[in-house]
Amino acid sequence: MDSLTQIVLGAAVGEATLGKKVGNKAMLWGAIAGTIPDLDVLSKLFVDNVTANELHRGFSHSILFSILAAPLFGWLISKLYKNKEANWKDWTKLMFLGLFTHPILDAFTTWGTQLFWPFDYKVAINNIFVADPLYTIPFLIFVIIAMFYNRTHSKRRKFNNLGLYISSSYMLITLILQQNARANFSNNLDNQHIQYNEIQTRPTPLNTILWTANIETKDSFLIGYYSFLDEDEIIDFAEFPKNHHLLDTMKKEPLIPRLIKLSEGWYTIEKVDDSVYFNDLRFGTLGIGADASRFVFSYELYYDDTGELKAKERERDMGEASPLLKKLFTRVLGNKS
Repeated sequence: MDSLTQIVLGAAVGEATLGKKVGNKAMLWGAIAGTIPDLDVLSKLFVDNVTANELHRGFSHSILFSILAAPLFGWLISKLYKNKEANWKDWTKLMFLGLFTHPILDAFTTWGTQLFWPFDYKVAINNIFVADPLYTIPFLIFVIIAMFYNRTHSKRRKFNNLGLYISSSYMLITLILQQNARANFSNNLDNQHIQYNEIQTRPTPLNTILWTANIETKDSFLIGYYSFLDEDEIIDFAEFPKNHHLLDTMKKEPLIPRLIKLSEGWYTIEKVDDSVYFNDLRFGTLGIGADASRFVFSYELYYDDTGELKAKERERDMGEASPLLKKLFTRVLGNKS
C-alpha cells in the first residue's frame, strides 16, 4: 500500500499495543515501524531497475525480518527513553506488530509480497489497489481524533479501535466484491465462448467499484473492465497478442527469465520501430479500452556497449495523469463510451 496508509496502520497498531502506557509515543514508533519495510526502495540508488523490482517486497517484507528486527529496534527504543512506562519487551512487541502488519497489508495488493522469504513464493491477493481513499481516510480520521485524548482516556482506545474495525471491515468487503467481479468476468467469457487458461481480477486505481481482469488465452491476453454501476453486464475484451516470438535470440539471455519470473508470466512483447519492449500486464494499461495506449510497467530491451542485454523502464508522462483519472472516474460510474 502507499506510504500514508502504512503510516496510519502502523500508528493505529502502535496505539493498540502500547498507547495506554506511553501515549503518542506509541503512535510515533508504530508509524515508523510501518514505514521501515518500504526502505527497500532505496535499492534503486545502487542497482538497475529490474534488480530493484526483484528486491522490492522481499526480505524486508518477510515474517523473518519482523522477527529478527523487532528485538533490535525494541532494545534501541528502550535505551532511548529509559523509563519504567514501557520495557524492552513492550517496545519489541510494538515494533514486531508494526513491521509485521505492513507486509500483511501489502499482500492484499497486486505486486506480490514475499512473506515467507527466503522461500520463493509471493502472496498477492489482488483485492485492493495500492492507494484506496475509502480504506485510508476513515482510518486516518480516527487515528487523529484518538491522538488528542489523554493516553488513559477510554475514548482514545475506542476511536483507535473504531478505525481498525472499519478498515478491516472494508478489506473484507473488497474480497467479496472481487469474487463477484470475477464471477461476472467468467460468465462473460463463457457466454462469448472464449476459451482461456487463467484469469486475474483486480480493482482499478483508487476504488473498488470498477474492476479489471487479465485473461490468458493460447496466443494472446485479453483485458476487460466491469463496474458495479454498469447498466448492462456485457463486457468487451481488448486483445493483446503475446508476440513472444519477437524476443528471437534474446530468449537465450539470462535477463529474460528474470523478467518473466518478475511478471509471473503475464507479459507481452511489443516492437515499436526498432525497439523491443517487455510489457508486464499485472498492473494494467495507461488508459481504458480504446485509450489503452501502453502498459503501466514496460521495459525497453536493448544491448549495451559490451553486448549485454539490458532493460530500461519506460518513462511515464505525468501530464497524462489528470485526463486519465477523469476517464477512469467516468468509467467507474458505468459510462462505457
